[in-house]
Amino acid sequence: MNRDSEWVRMFNRRAAVLAGGQAVLVSALVGRLYYLQIVESDRYMMLAEDNRINMQLLKPPRGRILDRFGQPLAINQQNFSALIVPEQVRTLSDTLDALGQIISLSELDHERVKKEASRKRGFLPITVRENLTWDEMSRIQVNAPDLPGVTIDLGLTRYYPQHENAAHLLGYVAAVDEADLTGDPLLQLPGFRAGKEGIEKVYDMALRGKAGASQVEVNAYGRIIRELQRDEGEPGADVVLTIDERIQHYAAERLGPESASVVVLDVHTGDLLALVSNPSFDANAFSRGLTSEEWKTLSTDDHKPLVNKAVAGQYSPGSTFKLVVTLAALEHQVISPEQTVSCNGRYMLGNYVKRCHKVHGSVNMTRAISMSCDVYFYEIARRLGVDKIAAMARRLGLGELSGIGLPGEQRGLVPTEAWKKAARNERWSTGDTLNVGIGQGDVLTTPLQLAIMAARVANGGLAVKPRLVRPATGVDQPPDAQAETAMPSLGISEKHLAILRQGMSDVINAPGFTTAAVARLRFKDPERRTWTMSGKTGTAAVRRISVTEREAGPREPGELPWHLRDNALFVAFAPSHQPRYAIAVVVDHAMGGGGKIAAPIARDIMERVLELDPSRKPRVDDEQIATATAEPPA
Repeated sequence: MNRDSEWVRMFNRRAAVLAGGQAVLVSALVGRLYYLQIVESDRYMMLAEDNRINMQLLKPPRGRILDRFGQPLAINQQNFSALIVPEQVRTLSDTLDALGQIISLSELDHERVKKEASRKRGFLPITVRENLTWDEMSRIQVNAPDLPGVTIDLGLTRYYPQHENAAHLLGYVAAVDEADLTGDPLLQLPGFRAGKEGIEKVYDMALRGKAGASQVEVNAYGRIIRELQRDEGEPGADVVLTIDERIQHYAAERLGPESASVVVLDVHTGDLLALVSNPSFDANAFSRGLTSEEWKTLSTDDHKPLVNKAVAGQYSPGSTFKLVVTLAALEHQVISPEQTVSCNGRYMLGNYVKRCHKVHGSVNMTRAISMSCDVYFYEIARRLGVDKIAAMARRLGLGELSGIGLPGEQRGLVPTEAWKKAARNERWSTGDTLNVGIGQGDVLTTPLQLAIMAARVANGGLAVKPRLVRPATGVDQPPDAQAETAMPSLGISEKHLAILRQGMSDVINAPGFTTAAVARLRFKDPERRTWTMSGKTGTAAVRRISVTEREAGPREPGELPWHLRDNALFVAFAPSHQPRYAIAVVVDHAMGGGGKIAAPIARDIMERVLELDPSRKPRVDDEQIATATAEPPA
């Protein structure tokens, strides 16, 4: 009995200890639950919300690029894409094979989709192919029951209505590569395209806009359940150019198959009305993505369709450079306009003979310009020296960047004595000066620079700079872009400019034989039939001609391989009596000189410019930009 009582007391003590322990444990759990659910409830509610709400970036529509009258040059078009959701297909390879029976899919498409599927979550869609035609989209829709996991997506793609005609100027958009990746989250979005080359690249930040955001509720697997909130972001800004699409189009068409470039600008404002490089490429092909065969064709073409020759092509200016030499000679008084130089077809420098293209007899300044007498310019170049010539060249816009900011623009080369010493560790020679005097030797210019030179001669010696984007367009300008009021004088005598302009007029309009009579304007209406154009021809050799070849006489261009033919150049302004527009035409390796090949091209384009007279018509204003699809002024 006593043993039983002792056992009961021991059991009760243990039960009491166990019950006490359980009470302490329950109290601790209750306290912890109270702390978590009451004291920390707000914090954990927030964490829970963060776990079930995701933010997704939305691509804003890219801004348009418009011409001066609101005509679209780069716009957005609806784009149908085929998407595939890997987790919804039975077998990814089989589904791609089945889809490939309906629309065209390359091996690269197959490999890319499989690679993306291995890196992404299975519920995230992958783009299989973009830019589907209506027929392709319809075939996918009809076969939808047999293609689980395949859907059609409607988005936007970049479209260039002018195709080849403005490709170098506009550039294009393409998929983002590693070099483009910056802090902008837009660049991380699948399928996002950034500006490459041209205006698309220069103004990419303004054109791309600001990303929007979609707040969505997702489940534990990350699938979207519903959209909670949406911010569309800001669409990209429209960029309005100074270009006149009609002139750009006509100039490109007029060049035809030639490897050539054309620049047209307003001599008073610097507005670029056309900037053409030929041959070109279809910017839409880059937007959708080039095939390897297309890229090979473009990149190996010896006519260089990928190079914007108007700003990146560097050419010996030939006799167009005589405009520079003339003004330098007048300023430094090494010869008077009336003083003559005798040309017997050759110029002796010691025992070395420099030849002229014909015997001109006794020529004064204006006749030397109109007849393009090399002997005359050899002589005044020798009297001047290269450094005085170089100083005038820079004042006229040669040897420096224009400030329009286009990628790839070259500054050319205006050589000096110091340059040759620094670049080649050689002394400058008189022979070098003679070569520069006729635009040969080391001097290099771009077609844009030649147009600027012609404009500065035409406008009375004002330092006009080219302008490509309308100042009121609402986007930041390149740092060197010119305001309409900022046009200082070059300090060149108007009397000297008048003498030069007369010589340029005689190049085209003087009675009898001239070097560019073919460039005479052909207006018949009463207002314009007396209008004339003033210009200067140029023919620039691209190879050394041996003494034997010189003695045998010049070979016809058709006898030479294309790449060994001379370049043909022509610069001009019109109307002569009241200049408004300047033009430069450069034809690579032409079938003749500047007067035969480049001058008639310039004439035709200038006639079109004067007919349209875009500088005298109001440009599109900010209110019109929103509806900028109307026809330009007649």
